[in-house]
Amino acid sequence: MSKDIKIKKGLNIRLKGEASKTLSNAPRSKTYVIRPSEFHLITPKLDVKEGAKLQAGDVLFYSKINEAIKFVSPVSGTLLTIKRGAKRVITEIIIEADQLDTYRDNGVLNVNSMNSDEIKNHLLATGCWAFIKQRPYDVIANPDVKPKAIFISALTTAPLSADYDFTLLGKENELQAAVTAFSKLTDGKVNVSVGENSKSVFEGLNDITVHKMSGVHPAGNVGTLINKVDPVNKGEVVWTVTPQDLVIIGTLFLTGKFNAKRVIALSGSSLKNPKYYTAKIGAEVSTFIYDSGLNEENVRVINGNVLSGEKIALKGHLGYYSDTVTVIPEGDDYEFFGWNKPVFDKISTSRALTFSWLQPNKEYSLNTNTNGEYRAFVITGSYEEVFPLDIYPMQILKACKYEDLDEMEALGMYEVAPEDFALTEFVCVSKQPHQEIIRKGLDLMYKEIG
Repeated sequence: MSKDIKIKKGLNIRLKGEASKTLSNAPRSKTYVIRPSEFHLITPKLDVKEGAKLQAGDVLFYSKINEAIKFVSPVSGTLLTIKRGAKRVITEIIIEADQLDTYRDNGVLNVNSMNSDEIKNHLLATGCWAFIKQRPYDVIANPDVKPKAIFISALTTAPLSADYDFTLLGKENELQAAVTAFSKLTDGKVNVSVGENSKSVFEGLNDITVHKMSGVHPAGNVGTLINKVDPVNKGEVVWTVTPQDLVIIGTLFLTGKFNAKRVIALSGSSLKNPKYYTAKIGAEVSTFIYDSGLNEENVRVINGNVLSGEKIALKGHLGYYSDTVTVIPEGDDYEFFGWNKPVFDKISTSRALTFSWLQPNKEYSLNTNTNGEYRAFVITGSYEEVFPLDIYPMQILKACKYEDLDEMEALGMYEVAPEDFALTEFVCVSKQPHQEIIRKGLDLMYKEIG
């Protein structure tokens, strides 16, 4: 039985530049890029060489640790370049795309007549397993471990993120095929969170349990849903997957094609016409950024939202898991006496010389300036005000810093991911990199505990 969940601790960050509800096709990219670094803790083993002709869905590489986990090409074309970094680590796989895609035929399958092993093997063989992540550790799921439950967040509360109620319109058949398949991969429930007042396509689907979420960000984080519905304890595993990845998986079952098309929210105050575009995984973001137009030259392009996304070059490429690209002003300027005057144009949880609390619905045009310098942790109690999980944020961050595995376990490290600490990082007066600290802590636990 579903339940209504209201999140009171958190912070809504209202920014200018929300994508308008209009959809265009992004111009076809000349090149598409896959970065193995996006698949955390995966060591790639190449299955193709430079110059190879590819169809969309052909295997590019597989995991060195588990060869069953494969990663495939999002488009058809020619494998142009394999870039390597230090110690010959593969950094980028660049594909020169054909004008029109041809697809590897994986066969049309009826998920209703398939068992869990058949579904799992099909997802592994076709490259769709990469869309499934697990907690603990926030890494690609181990196919040899059955999860106690599966979690999907169909609610976005992060600033300027893609609106799933818009991006999933007309995708009921694909979503139903995918969630039916996932319901056979667990003995527990497939839990889906939707907005309290939204008209989500998930509410008409079978084989899922819908939870109505309301309140401030991070109500839309899948980690918040997990914590409020079925927290992860030691020895337990849950899986997570995003709605647009479900569409790709559902399309695979219905058509036999790995169609890596996504609806991307191009947003941010530095854009003339922020709106939605359809593009494929790994596309050049400049194709649709220039189509939208820039208000200024000195900008930062982010794969994802402003809180947990990754900085890329203006001529960079869409991330493997990204459904949002944000463009905001670069904050590389110096503000004279910025620390010693009233602040009217920035967001702050403090009321000391700041006034954003007087206008909670005002939209701001913020840049990337940190507005302060890095220093040791200062205990202010501000983290707890924006952190809704039943976990002590300051204590778990410090345990990660001094690498106390027993304390990390006791404090709830098994159920968190870096994005759960994006807001505490935003309000941190010490300018500590909370998400990086949590990521290193998770990696240490994975290495030492497994």
